Amino acid sequence: VEAVRPPDGTQDAEASRAAIKDALSELLTLFPLADLLNLSPDERVFAVERFVAIDVYRRVILDIGKTIQEKASTAAAGLSRLKDVKDYVKETTAAAFRRLRLAGRNLTTGTVGEVVRAALAETFHVFEAYLQ
Repeated sequence: VEAVRPPDGTQDAEASRAAIKDALSELLTLFPLADLLNLSPDERVFAVERFVAIDVYRRVILDIGKTIQEKASTAAAGLSRLKDVKDYVKETTAAAFRRLRLAGRNLTTGTVGEVVRAALAETFHVFEAYLQ
């Protein structure tokens, strides 16, 4: 995590650092023998996909998480809505990565950036009703 995203004290950086940590934890759960300094292509794709999903979710929560909870009728409803957002982001991100693979597109900074931008836009659009 330190090598990929050194701390700089901003909320975005801390959210990204936590997303990297969580993605690598999930990677090691699925691939317990993975060498983090020498990931296989499948491991690398998995790590990037999970990082993107977790990072997008954390960005959304930084922007609208508090409002989602405040607008919910109960605390339980608020937590349920946050889970809905997380599940949605995870599924739409996975679908975007599948489409990239099926199209034969390589993971580049540009393609990952496209996935991030699309996931953020779609998530805000889908869950804007939670802000009313």
